[in-house]
Amino acid sequence: MRKNQVDIITMGCSKNLVDSELLMRQFEANGYRCTHDSKSPQGEIAVINTCGFIESAKEESINTILEFAKAKEEGRLNRLYVMGCLSQRYQKELEQEIPQVDKFYGKFNYKLLLQELGKADVAVCDGRRSLTTPRHYAYLKISEGCDRHCAYCAIPLIVGKHHSRPKEEILQEVRELVAIGVKEFQVIAQELTYYGADIDGKRHIADLVNSIADIQGVKWIRLHYAYPNQFPIELLNVIRERPNVCKYLDIAFQHISDHVLQRMQRHVSKAETVSLIEKIREAVPGIHLRTTLLVGFPGETEADFEELMDFVRWARFERMGAFTYSEEEGTYSAQHFEDDIPEAVKQQRLDRLMALQQDISAEIEADKVGQVMKTIIDRKEGDYYIGRTEFCSPEVDPEVLIPATRALRRGCFYDVRITASEEFDLYGEVV
Repeated sequence: MRKNQVDIITMGCSKNLVDSELLMRQFEANGYRCTHDSKSPQGEIAVINTCGFIESAKEESINTILEFAKAKEEGRLNRLYVMGCLSQRYQKELEQEIPQVDKFYGKFNYKLLLQELGKADVAVCDGRRSLTTPRHYAYLKISEGCDRHCAYCAIPLIVGKHHSRPKEEILQEVRELVAIGVKEFQVIAQELTYYGADIDGKRHIADLVNSIADIQGVKWIRLHYAYPNQFPIELLNVIRERPNVCKYLDIAFQHISDHVLQRMQRHVSKAETVSLIEKIREAVPGIHLRTTLLVGFPGETEADFEELMDFVRWARFERMGAFTYSEEEGTYSAQHFEDDIPEAVKQQRLDRLMALQQDISAEIEADKVGQVMKTIIDRKEGDYYIGRTEFCSPEVDPEVLIPATRALRRGCFYDVRITASEEFDLYGEVV
């Protein structure tokens, strides 16, 4: 156990990661040393930043808390704190079930744990982070919360209504991050295309991305978590025209059957979805779309699922993730629909969907063989450098493996000729 060391463990999404990085900066300003995502307790204090989105994420968070609680009981840890989405929603229940935790905090009051330790919030650090990512890229959270009320989603119940950060505050953060070497920004939000609507009723995401792109030193901007309903088409012009805005868009469609979309309360139809995808691909040639789909929603018939399979065959998403429905208490679907799809059927549908996507991905990646692609180097593993093209977001997308026959610098860009492909990864050599 290392005195004055804090282990911070982040569960769930990159939005949680930003919160952890903000807290780490405060700890360090108060004289602590921080480690991130250690597998077992190393310091005298541990803070677990939890996820409460779906059942599997909740289970993972709880298991992690229990693991560290056991370490505290065994004397390998002095203090244990929990924050984030899970404790925001279930604080009282968790306090009763896991008394080994010294204190639970929610999604927004986590800085109070500094007071618990007799420390002060250091004002000069407000809004500043200690990056846990490689120095050349960072996540940029532009808003918090969500005004959508999809039937299956507990996020609005946990984090509340959409709240946009002031534009100048975001731009200042970008400038400061560029000054310490960040070149690539993953712009994130629960619903980024709604940015600004809570301020003056208008959507300002296109203007914001344009302004970020204007900042000298910003080499890549990648956009995550758009919503198809009332999509701001002017954003496509920015993606097409600005060379440092990646031709990449993460937009969750969830399903395509009108029957299921209506039950999900997605407020978008199949026809509107198809039309939007056609507009996106026409406006931004070569764009890579990442989407998320949900199978096994209450009432989803075999015909609905086959319609979804046909949709994926037609859309040929470059990137796709999927998950099975899990009933989340307090949501509309939990209150109004019976979870009537057997787990085995849900899993079988998920497996079929992902097998289809694997074939599509293999074909799309194979088409890149012979192309020369601008690639940023993230790290070295064994005999390979690992890089990404503009079409690849960290952690979730394919990577480019480059034989380490010459020294390459992490965080630098190289022109790489693609020499071979697999279902989800590419191989290349520096030109």
